[in-house]
Amino acid sequence: MSIKRESKPYLSHSKVTELTARLFGLTLSTIQPLPSYDDQNFHVVCVDGRDFVLKVMNSTDSENMKLLELQTHTMNFLQQNGLPVQTALCTVTGELMSLEEIDCGFGLQKYLVRLLTYLPGTPIAKVTCTPQLLYEMGKTAATIDQILLRLEHQNLGVLQRKNFIWNLCSVPLIEDYLYVMDGEPMQLIIKEVLDRYRNQVIPKLPSFRKCINHGDLNDLNILVDQTRSSGYRISGILDFGDMSSGYFIFELAIVIMYMMIESPNPLEVGGPVIAGFESVFPLNADERDALYTLVLCRFSQSLVFARSAVLQQPDNEEYLMTTAKKGIKHVQLLWKKGKEQVEKVWFEGAEKISMQTANKP
Repeated sequence: MSIKRESKPYLSHSKVTELTARLFGLTLSTIQPLPSYDDQNFHVVCVDGRDFVLKVMNSTDSENMKLLELQTHTMNFLQQNGLPVQTALCTVTGELMSLEEIDCGFGLQKYLVRLLTYLPGTPIAKVTCTPQLLYEMGKTAATIDQILLRLEHQNLGVLQRKNFIWNLCSVPLIEDYLYVMDGEPMQLIIKEVLDRYRNQVIPKLPSFRKCINHGDLNDLNILVDQTRSSGYRISGILDFGDMSSGYFIFELAIVIMYMMIESPNPLEVGGPVIAGFESVFPLNADERDALYTLVLCRFSQSLVFARSAVLQQPDNEEYLMTTAKKGIKHVQLLWKKGKEQVEKVWFEGAEKISMQTANKP
């Protein structure tokens, strides 16, 4: 679940200036807050013109040093394999992170601090996604998971995050928080989605191919920049905080869900994303059959957990509810159309785009 309000860091700009100077030997000229679900992020620009992201983890997650070390290692590994991913800079003492004891208004607590490279670009949520860009999004998601099959680290076991609420293996946990939607029609749909998950997805888990999931390839965590042909290319992949052991089909479902959020034609999103994903990793029959339900499950997680998080962090409501506000109408659309009709649009669209791509000179 979203962490409690007292676990979230609330650093002042003067504290950010002091930390950056003491830990990294940098003098700042400007500090710009960035949105965050549970942590605190700042775009910091130095007097010499260089810019970075100072990331301050919440005190709850800061306790899991092994997981945070692995996330940092993963970012470096993906960057070394050609993906546009942030990497961590060393402190003046040669460490990639520093655990700092700070009072943010709730007594002294320990917060893990990292300085990351700054990736320029526009969140994909802010641009009109063409089929080609959606194709690239699907291809990138599958490429991340493929590369991470080769990841080696002594702490890989920490990715078996039992009861981690954002993993699609943990969908049944939604039931514990459904009270936040008492009296709303959407609650009835989500209950039926949970039944479908138990009856139609869980029995198929043994045939899903395993991998490490990024787990949060949402439309604010993907940056794009313009190409010379007036199109867009993916220029940045952010936020590895939801990494966990999972399955390739989970990553695909998550991407489709988030790419639907800002789309004027949300039902049409699935085709090009699937085509891009399958250009790297073709799905098997059981994975295809589960995709519709898994997309609905991710929407359900977002709707319920965001509503619950607002109760803990009312001052962060606008950001926490970013996906949920539009997610309701998308769930209603998917539910009204039904599995057969949605799959027809998705998979016929994917086949058409795959053929077009194959025929390009």
